Amino acid sequence: MNMVRLCCVGLMALGMSACNPESEGDLVFKFHFDGEGERLNNLGVAEAMPEGHAGQDPAFRGLSAHYIELMADPFAPVGDGLILYQGAETTLGGGAAIDFRGAVIVGEGEEFARIPLRDLTSGSYPYFRISLSYQNFDVDLKAENGEVYPTTLASFVGYNTYIESFTLNEETIEVNGNKLQGYWGLEILGNTLQGQTPEGATTVPNPFWDSAPIPQSCIVTGAFDKPLTFSEDMDDDVVLNVHITTNQSFEWIDVIPDGVWEPSADEDVVDMGTRGIRAEIEE
Repeated sequence: MNMVRLCCVGLMALGMSACNPESEGDLVFKFHFDGEGERLNNLGVAEAMPEGHAGQDPAFRGLSAHYIELMADPFAPVGDGLILYQGAETTLGGGAAIDFRGAVIVGEGEEFARIPLRDLTSGSYPYFRISLSYQNFDVDLKAENGEVYPTTLASFVGYNTYIESFTLNEETIEVNGNKLQGYWGLEILGNTLQGQTPEGATTVPNPFWDSAPIPQSCIVTGAFDKPLTFSEDMDDDVVLNVHITTNQSFEWIDVIPDGVWEPSADEDVVDMGTRGIRAEIEE
């Protein structure tokens, strides 16, 4: 994994006059993958697998995010909360895009970001938003010969991503351009494929869609197990364990109704997004 320790890179904390200059600890984000989590739709409502579809729990190798925001009010418009992290962007590929060259990619339980508490505004924040941008995971694939093989797949779920290249196992895919949300690459037995899911197909659970819609981006909204509170005399690290629901999050049209993904039978992938998000404050 490309494990990078972030200190203040991308920090955009609001209300600096109300910060905590005496605090010595850091706010630490770690990601975890949860195949048992409730499977949610775009509105944050539990949703069963549609008829004629099937899914797998992908085995995650790595994940990256582009944006982190805390909110006191779940209905606050995007950007009105406490913005903790904003990843690199570029126009090198034409329009504005996430710059994959600067992506921080972490695996299960690894540290994604570390932000000094002294830079954060005092207050209580029950809710958060995270914009996921890149996923790398393994799924099973049935080949034309009827054999099932483990397959490594990368999906880019940010609104638009500038990619020079990316690696799947030991195979490199050259892109050198922008790719919209839903672009993916796949490696199987040393061979690579590329594709693009339809616009709007990526699930982005956001239970407050009516008041804070997030078009064309994978910003998922969640709640802490208890409100996250900052005060002036916090000397210890505050560790946030962010749980990403992967419960049948890799979904396809099951043309041959056997619950096994078979691309050669035109079983098109329809969703590679997350199926929910929650966070716990480590005691």
